Amino acid sequence: MMEITFPGGVAVNTEYNGFVTKTDQPEANGGTDSAPSPFDLFLSSLGACAGFFALRFCQQREIDTTGMKLTLDTNRNPESKRLEAISMKIHLPDGFPDKYRKSIIRATDQCAVKKVIVDPPEITVETV
Repeated sequence: MMEITFPGGVAVNTEYNGFVTKTDQPEANGGTDSAPSPFDLFLSSLGACAGFFALRFCQQREIDTTGMKLTLDTNRNPESKRLEAISMKIHLPDGFPDKYRKSIIRATDQCAVKKVIVDPPEITVETV
């Protein structure tokens, strides 16, 4: 079970499996900008998960990952501020074999965070 606590101001912490993750809001939203916002952590989680699958793909094939990185860009609706699109790019390392270009995309698509976004679970909220 994850526990969510409120250490002060608009900061919110989560504790799960012995790890504490701190979040805050930008100053414009009443925070102190002392930690990433919850939404920024969500995007970071997506990028880290996809990155893990790209990394493991290369490691399993003994492909050097020096210089490899992923970038994630977002597109928001200017009126609603709703996130409309996420674009992820895998910047392949020098010497990456052409024969694996499509395969590394398929491997990265196995990211569990992406799968939850594509096929979302039911989320319920109740008071106790």
